[in-house]
Amino acid sequence: MARRSVPVLKQLLSNSPILNQTRSVTYMPRPGDGAPRAVTLIPGDGIGPLVTGAVEQVMEAMHAPIYFERYDVHGDMKRVPEEVMDSIRKNKVCLKGGLATPMGGGVNSLNMQLRKELDLYASLVNCFNLPGLPTRHENVDIVVIRENTEGEYSGLEHEVVPGVVESLKVITKFCSERIAQYAFEYAYLNNRKKVTAVHKANIMKLADGLFLESCREVATKYPGIQYNEIIVDNCCMQLVAKPEQFDVMVTPNLYGNLVANTAAGIAGGTGVMPGGNVGADHAIFEQGASAGNVGNDKLVEQKKANPVALLLSSAMMLRHLQFPSFADRLENAVEQVIKEGKYRTRDLGGQSTTQEVVDAVLAALD
Repeated sequence: MARRSVPVLKQLLSNSPILNQTRSVTYMPRPGDGAPRAVTLIPGDGIGPLVTGAVEQVMEAMHAPIYFERYDVHGDMKRVPEEVMDSIRKNKVCLKGGLATPMGGGVNSLNMQLRKELDLYASLVNCFNLPGLPTRHENVDIVVIRENTEGEYSGLEHEVVPGVVESLKVITKFCSERIAQYAFEYAYLNNRKKVTAVHKANIMKLADGLFLESCREVATKYPGIQYNEIIVDNCCMQLVAKPEQFDVMVTPNLYGNLVANTAAGIAGGTGVMPGGNVGADHAIFEQGASAGNVGNDKLVEQKKANPVALLLSSAMMLRHLQFPSFADRLENAVEQVIKEGKYRTRDLGGQSTTQEVVDAVLAALD
């Protein structure tokens, strides 16, 4: 996948022009001296152990310069254990399978706890066509960058009187500006041409209006990148009608969740879309869209979970750790397996098991 394979790491938040030089795929500044790096591993629930096990096999086969510190964390826990948080803070990088999120009942999501306590303010999902995987639309290559810490996901809810619940949507200028800065800097560093802000400022004039105002201010600092805006309902219609018009999209929290999953479905399904949650100091890489989806019991029992999304997310992790040659090798092997089409899980039209896909990727590494 040469379009995401570039050799140098640049400062993420630098505005200095870089001329006549290849720009880097990067998620935040990270010193790299080639030494093996410790990575916190959370297999998670449901299909999580299957797909994280796939990554472990591939990393071992490649002799990738990383080693995992494994911790058992499950979505029904009240909190992420402190030893796990300490490991992520120490290692700076985590690879994670899905964690089940209880529906209702006032139980907090561990995914949200991780994002808030580590200040993983940017969710990044890359939705693109894989060669050999037929989809309704071609030339789809969308990066959805979503604010990850506030908005409707602030968790500020209470019952005013019986039968009446008030849920607060929190938008701040600080968080809006830094997610816009991240989106434009990502576009600049990765030779992207356009950033689209997704909003509902026609109705939520103050909250989404503040988000939009922040995006406009940041856009003025990047005259070489086209900037436009789109209302979220029109955005969804445009995505399913003409997705190739979008490049980088920057969104508040809830809209980004919906837009990323829609774009993933258009480009081939959530089982093949990589992603990560990143901040100034830490990063957690996981399946890009529907990251909390842990599959059903039948899928786990038959061991037919699709490992492609997490394999590609682990390639993003390798590039983030400044091991680009290993990332290239892994991405190219996955792309070759998908293009050949012999080994695919049910969501991609095949009947292969997780291990059969992994074995094909291992063979393609040689």
